Amino acid sequence: MDFKALSKSLLFFYWYLRTRLRSAHATQVKLFKYPSEDKLASGQVLICDVEGGLLRSSSTFPYFMLVALEGGGFLRGFLLLLLYPLVCLLSHEVGLRLTVMGAFCGLRKDGFRVGRAVLPKFLLEDVGLEGFKVLRRGGKRVCVSSMPRVMVEAFLKEYMEVEVVLGRELKEFGGYYTGLMEEENKIWEGMSLKELFGGEGEMKAGVSGFGGYLNSFHLRLFSHCKEVYLVGEAEKRRWHPLPRSAYPKPLIFHDGRIAFRPTPASTLCMFLWLPLGVVIAIFRVVIFMFFPYSLSIPMVAFLGLYCRVTTTSSSSPHHRELENSRKSRGQLYVCNHRTLVDPVYISGALKRRVTATVYSVSRISELISPIRTIRLTRNREADRERMESLLKEGDLVVCPEGTTCREPYLLRFSPLFTELSHEVVPVAVKVHVRMFYGTTASGFKGLDPLYFLMNPFSCYDVVFMEKVATGSVDGKQCSSREVANYVQEKIGKVLGFECTALTRRDKYLMLAGNEGIFE
Repeated sequence: MDFKALSKSLLFFYWYLRTRLRSAHATQVKLFKYPSEDKLASGQVLICDVEGGLLRSSSTFPYFMLVALEGGGFLRGFLLLLLYPLVCLLSHEVGLRLTVMGAFCGLRKDGFRVGRAVLPKFLLEDVGLEGFKVLRRGGKRVCVSSMPRVMVEAFLKEYMEVEVVLGRELKEFGGYYTGLMEEENKIWEGMSLKELFGGEGEMKAGVSGFGGYLNSFHLRLFSHCKEVYLVGEAEKRRWHPLPRSAYPKPLIFHDGRIAFRPTPASTLCMFLWLPLGVVIAIFRVVIFMFFPYSLSIPMVAFLGLYCRVTTTSSSSPHHRELENSRKSRGQLYVCNHRTLVDPVYISGALKRRVTATVYSVSRISELISPIRTIRLTRNREADRERMESLLKEGDLVVCPEGTTCREPYLLRFSPLFTELSHEVVPVAVKVHVRMFYGTTASGFKGLDPLYFLMNPFSCYDVVFMEKVATGSVDGKQCSSREVANYVQEKIGKVLGFECTALTRRDKYLMLAGNEGIFE
């Protein structure tokens, strides 16, 4: 680390604060290097610089690229990538304004949900454990960011439990973002010190600041601090990522197509892969649709789609029995829901065609599906009768969650499947992708299978479990709801997932602003 440059930066920062304080108030500011969290007095008002004091990486480019890709599409993302070399040559403020222009210009304000549905996942993964511990010691937490407020507010308030969020405001015209930012002094315009720091009691307890000493346009806010703790890039490189178990609020739902952190290098790799990815996805669809499983499975494995099939020890005899014999009534398979192709992989694991029940999927997905799909109506009696008739024709796969969940959680299981058969085979599925998610809550669902198949590599884990009787649990008569919860718990235990009572409606209300019902 260049200690000479650090010393100059600290002296300039100290001089700036002292100059501001002479014209504002007589409080003396003390500057400290990065502390351990126990050196900060608990219960004080804490002002935290998001990029410099909370996130491990000070680069904001990946978050603007996510706005461009998820809010505007591949063309906007490509243009922003072309701007990146120019941004690196400009000053921080000019480069920031150019980046904001490229990411936001022309985006509709009312439909902008990237800040709530997409960015929190990537921001949480970038939070440093050490910075998070310092933040949590604050009595009232005020976070300031050089990014537009619309990008960070939902993450900071909902997942970091921050009381006040200050960020750059975006100008709009006719309901669309212009890509221009308000001046810096507009951030605090109309806000009193009481709104920022609380009442007299909180002010008497003291105000402390925590953040970086470079690229900070919010020194005016730090001038109200009695103590300012500075953290440099060298210290941040030693920070640990915040473990999922330490999240103040669990991350269960998130949207968007991008499954990787879009740094400049990784984004360039994605754009280089896209043309080949589309061709390979088409080949994979053709192989699934027109070749028997004895040929299609090794062919798609050669093209990067892998599947690991396992069974619990006590269920292995059942699985062999199912493969070697056919019954007059089909077998009912109950699986958790990760992507649209879950039933396809189960069918491939069984090496025979099955029927899958689906909710609001696109006609394109049904058209290219290699297995039979039947739409449900959400009318309980009509759906039960339809599925009972399908079981008389052959094997049936149902996903009682009703929608997909990407994170290690299981949504509430609908108990309808317990009324269809005396026994069911629970199937636990887990999928690993590296580039694109094959699901969406707010995008065009017809492209879901294409995005999944465009991944360079993907791997499905399919676990066939022991049969479960639908009339009782461990020999004790139970209601259909209790049986559904029991199946959910068994699948969750095999996968290491946490069971929740959340539903499809909860997911779509958060991510898309609707109840997830599409015709």
